[in-house]
Amino acid sequence: METATYKTAAYHTLGCKLNFAETSTIARQLKGAGYNKVEFDEKADVYVINTCSVTDNADKECRFHIKRAMKANPQGLVVVIGCYAQLKPDEIASIDGVDLVLGAKEKFNVLSYLEDLEKTSNNGVVHSCEVGEANSFIGSFSVGERTRAFLKVQDGCDYKCTYCTIPMARGISRSDTIENIIKNATQISQRGIKEIVLTGVNIGDYGKGEFGNKRHEHTFLDLIKELDKVEGIERIRISSIEPNLLKDDAIELVSHSRSFVPHFHIPLQSGSDTILKKMKRRYLTKLYTDRISKIKETIPHCAIGVDVIVGFPGETEEHFLETYRYLNQLPISYLHVFTYSERDNTEAVEMEGTVPIAERKRRNKMLRILSEKKKREFYESQLGSTLPVLWEDENKNGLMFGFTENYVRVQKPYDEASCNTIEFLTLDKIQPDGTVSVKSA
Repeated sequence: METATYKTAAYHTLGCKLNFAETSTIARQLKGAGYNKVEFDEKADVYVINTCSVTDNADKECRFHIKRAMKANPQGLVVVIGCYAQLKPDEIASIDGVDLVLGAKEKFNVLSYLEDLEKTSNNGVVHSCEVGEANSFIGSFSVGERTRAFLKVQDGCDYKCTYCTIPMARGISRSDTIENIIKNATQISQRGIKEIVLTGVNIGDYGKGEFGNKRHEHTFLDLIKELDKVEGIERIRISSIEPNLLKDDAIELVSHSRSFVPHFHIPLQSGSDTILKKMKRRYLTKLYTDRISKIKETIPHCAIGVDVIVGFPGETEEHFLETYRYLNQLPISYLHVFTYSERDNTEAVEMEGTVPIAERKRRNKMLRILSEKKKREFYESQLGSTLPVLWEDENKNGLMFGFTENYVRVQKPYDEASCNTIEFLTLDKIQPDGTVSVKSA
């Protein structure tokens, strides 16, 4: 390829770990073609904005970062990719300053689209396939920091949850090959990165579409067995897995694994079976309870995170309190609380029983307070334990921070020699900022 005309590129990522993995991969492609990476608020020749469709203010966030790019360099080329770009390409292309919008299939070919692109005062150029054509897999991983990397193993989703646009933004469920995942994991380990976080849209569905067909050639268990053998990776974390796809054999493997850490993040979305059915989730609370019980029986010190949505259409006060009581009695470690927001072209947007915005916010606040309580209870249960801590690089007012393998955030006085190392330390006290201090060796 010829040397690139433009020599600098800046990147901003919205949304999930999967987006971060993909942005990082695109940045490496551009670097290989001669684009040096600069900070997003600096003058750059190309600005790449990777968008999300999950947040209720996707449009506002997208516009804000386009303005940031235009402020940094009015002549810079602005490229918008990601889920929101797939769902609303023409809308984004009409925003002042946007030059190029790429859909789910096209975003990894950004270099070829940049070759003849020029700054324009007209609408941006759109290259966006029908989402049904997004059926290939591009392996990705992030290497933005020394401590951990996000490794993409799966993309797309075949589930039809009534509130979700992700199948419309990312297409059908498909997987990377085990061979390629192991190759990427090995590359990560060779960079001195200690922790890998497995990412995807529905990683428990791993194996579907691995070789371009709908069959499962391998299972999620096959994948984690092979990853557990990769030399040089100290930790592997499973980012999020559907409860109906988290099987006993995977829990058992994590319990005695060399590298998989005792931490699961398992979406629930509602503690009311009535609402779960309206959401078209593929389980009810009985199965969810069984999964949590199995984890705690097998790995008592395991951290368990939960996703939950409040304010779904038809969620009455009693349905919400059912969810609250259900979560309160579960032995979980923290919550990620989402406020339901209407999405075009979803079943839920047509449903009756709209919950007022103020009520959605009240319910969100109640669950966030419950999350803080659960987190503190879990942290207290770990005090006095001696656990491995992976220290991050950053110096924050003379302190450094890190995570235990079971996701307790800890602190100690900054020591450069500790950066990106794992130390076995005894957890001592919960500090005012919510982190845990350690006993000095």
